[in-house]
Formats: sequence, C-alpha cells, structure tokens
Amino acid sequence: MVPHLITALNGPINELEQRIIESMPAIERWFRLEWMEHTPPFYASVDVRNAGFKLAPVDTNLFPGGWHNLTPEMLPLAVQAAMAAIEKICPEARNLLVIPENHRRNTFYLANVLQLQRIFHMAGLNVRIGSIDPEIKEPTTIELPTGEQVVLEPVVRSQYRLGLKDFDPCTILLNNDLSAGAPGILEDLHEQYLLPPLHAGWSVRRKSRHFQSYEEVSKRFGKLLGIDPWLINPMFNRCGEVDLAQGSGMECLTSNVDAMLTRVRKKYKEYGINEKPFVIVKADNGTDGLGIMTVRDVRDLEPLRTGKARLAPARDGAPTSDVIIQEGVATYERINDAVAEPVVYTMDRYVVGGFYRVHPERGIDENLNAPGAGYVPLAFAESNRLPQPGQKPGASAPNRFYMYGVIGRLAMLAASYELEATDPEAETYE
Repeated sequence: MVPHLITALNGPINELEQRIIESMPAIERWFRLEWMEHTPPFYASVDVRNAGFKLAPVDTNLFPGGWHNLTPEMLPLAVQAAMAAIEKICPEARNLLVIPENHRRNTFYLANVLQLQRIFHMAGLNVRIGSIDPEIKEPTTIELPTGEQVVLEPVVRSQYRLGLKDFDPCTILLNNDLSAGAPGILEDLHEQYLLPPLHAGWSVRRKSRHFQSYEEVSKRFGKLLGIDPWLINPMFNRCGEVDLAQGSGMECLTSNVDAMLTRVRKKYKEYGINEKPFVIVKADNGTDGLGIMTVRDVRDLEPLRTGKARLAPARDGAPTSDVIIQEGVATYERINDAVAEPVVYTMDRYVVGGFYRVHPERGIDENLNAPGAGYVPLAFAESNRLPQPGQKPGASAPNRFYMYGVIGRLAMLAASYELEATDPEAETYE
C-alpha cells in the first residue's frame, strides 16, 4: 500500500501522477525509442525523494547491493530482465562469474550476492562467485544468519581471461563499485563481457556528470509531458579541488551553496511552497551515503571552515576533494511514523522491484542511507508495474509505483548517456 504522506498530495505531485498515467502510451514509446539509440546500464538502483511538490532521483548506483531486500514475489521480474539482458550481450552464455566487494565479514552484503547468484541461476546460467580479495586464497564457505551459505573462490587470471580454477565464464558481473580504482586483474580482458564496464566505477564516475545527463533527460521528458522539468530534477553545481584539511576551496563552496539556496527559494516562491530550502553537499564520487552534509544556511558551513567538522571521506578512505552541491529534496513519505524514501531497482531496461529505505532517527531533509536504516518492500510485484487509469491521484499504489518506476528509468537513461560520454573506447571521448 502507499505509505502515509504528510502532505495532502493535492499539489504538483498529484498533477504529475495524473499527467504520467494519462501519457503512458507516449511515455512507453519515448522510452522504446531511447533504448533503440542507447544501451541501458546492466543494472542500477535509484534513490527517489517525494517532497509532495517535487519527485526526483537523488542518487543512482550502477553496482547496486541490497538485492536481498527484494521480495520473493519480485524475483520473476528480475529473472526475466536478467534473461533479456544476457541474451542481448552473450546469447550463448553458459557460465557467469560474479565479482563482489571485499566485504566477506558483512553478511548483509553477502546475502545480496547470494540473491544475485540465485537470480542468474534461475535465468539459466551456471553462476559462481569469484573474489579479488587477496586474503581469499582457496574456496571459502561463509555461513549467513539465514542458514544459507556463500562460497567465495579466488579468481584466476590468464593472459586475456578471468575465471576460476575450473570455470571459464563468458560474462563477468561486477558487484564491486571500484571506489579504490580498477584493479589490474580486471583490465585488458578479451572476448569476455565485463558488466558494468570499468568506467562505470567510482574511480571514473562523477555524480555531477550523471546529474548533468539527468538534467538533459528531464528537459526532454518535461517537454514530452508539458511540465516544468524542475518538478523531477534536482538542481546542482559542483566545486572541484576543495581541500578542507588545508581550508582551500571554501570560497567556492560557500558561494555555490548561497547561489543554490537562492535558486531554490526562487522556485519555491514561484510554486507558493512554504518550506525552508536546503542543499546537500556531498562527495562527487563514491557511494554508501558517506561524505554527505545537509546545509540550510551558509552559516552551516562554518564548522567546515574552522575544522570543527569535516565531510566524511568516501569509502576506502579517499579524501573528499570534488564536491557536488545538490538541491535538497525532502521526503514526506512515512512508514510507521519513520521517514522513508523509495529505492527503485532496474535491470536492463526494466524496473524489477524496489523497497522503502526507512530511518526512524533521521529527518525529512537528511540522508537516510546511514546506519540504522531499515527496508520495507515496495508493492511493485503486486502491481506488476501496470498502472490503473481512472484512479484518483494519490489513491492507487500501482499508479504511485509506476510513477516511481518512470523516474527510476529516467535516471537509468541518464546513466546510459553518462557512460557513453565517458567510454574510453568511444571516438567522442574527451
């Protein structure tokens, strides 16, 4: 069911939901034409925020964990999407090697890896898990709290291929976001498909580049629907070469935060929104909700200037030097009185499921991807992503989830633009 929303939802989001449902044939045709021209990222998860007056993605992960949070009812959608994706890339595929993060002590993460193994096994592949963790020197069985087991095996690299001792895969699925850079063992592979490609990793990816692509997508989609793209697009800017340890780059940060707050105030005034705007300052690369700060006033940056506070380093301890200043989008969704945000999961061009990320100790303007978060399944499986025309806006779970799925697919399309722009083998690479 649709969670409780603090707002009456009789504003722009309800109008947007109605416009999206009415325009469904045009939207689906638009996506079909886009996917004829662009390759969707192999899989993704998109964090969406619903402020009642605005619905927008705030983060897109191209190496999604959390697959174990999808319900068993959602698995058929994921299996069908996996079949379609593999058939396009390597129709004769028999073996698939999954390369996870080096988090072998994190049983929640390993439950996610096991779910991926299950999905691709049901898609008709032999699936094994190959670890690039130097400490894994022999097949290692790890017991999960559920009683299930995950077997991690050391990868074996020949001159041009990667596999296991007695396992030669056609396709290698990365579930490792390469925050510390692409290890040499994954480079220069021949006649093997690496999904996603190495340049999708955080050593290359930048959130600012992704949201630049998303801005382009939202303008075109806004034109299709006849809506202001701002309703689905978080404005952003970036500051490079911020060295908070040395105190340099603070002028750039302060002026950009001030300018962004002014732009948001102007939009709020235009729409008669009586809310206090805020911005999110975060590392331009990296994931896991690290290095994130909510700023409601430039004075909130003072602790950074004086060294009393700092942006947390991204995963693997990399210092934060490039930052993105993003318009904050509040979430007015609640589950059992706890703040919640939808997370949409995609594979190939399809929405395959999702869940609400719920955090009882966080506010509506704070990052929810933090310790203490819980997960409540979305009803994608029950609604099968099919909307129900004629339903009153805000009253139908299928319509609400279809709208979330549309936003998730727009973010996924932006990711495909982004990957094309950063492909080292593309002629247009800069």
